[in-house]
Amino acid sequence: MKKITDKDKKDWQNFTSGKDKIEDKDNFNLQFNKKEFLKSIDLHGYTLDQANQTINQFIEKCYYESVSRINVITGKGLRSKNKEDPFKSNDLAILKYSVPNFIKNNSELMKKIKMIDFDSVNNSSKGSFDIILKKKL
Repeated sequence: MKKITDKDKKDWQNFTSGKDKIEDKDNFNLQFNKKEFLKSIDLHGYTLDQANQTINQFIEKCYYESVSRINVITGKGLRSKNKEDPFKSNDLAILKYSVPNFIKNNSELMKKIKMIDFDSVNNSSKGSFDIILKKKL
């Protein structure tokens, strides 16, 4: 066991008798989390209609709960059966593309949205994207 030096004892005594305070790291993390309130939703396995209806309700709910960012997990669309159907558009039949398109074309939702991360949508190696919400008025 290491012996406590006289300098360590003096430093400790000065600290305990002084008015300096230790930063409350737990409180700092709580404050940070309040500023960047994040929620996530996974739409794997949903039909297009189910996904659109669900994301619509989720964005509305998050906006009113003052959530600042939503992570939407859609998957990459690699196992989608829609790729085998020549009469269906990959861009609109796969959740990865159709959900952000649905949101972008919904003017009521867009009033609550600051930004949609279309770089992630267009990145073939990503199966999710973020939505940054505006602050509730």
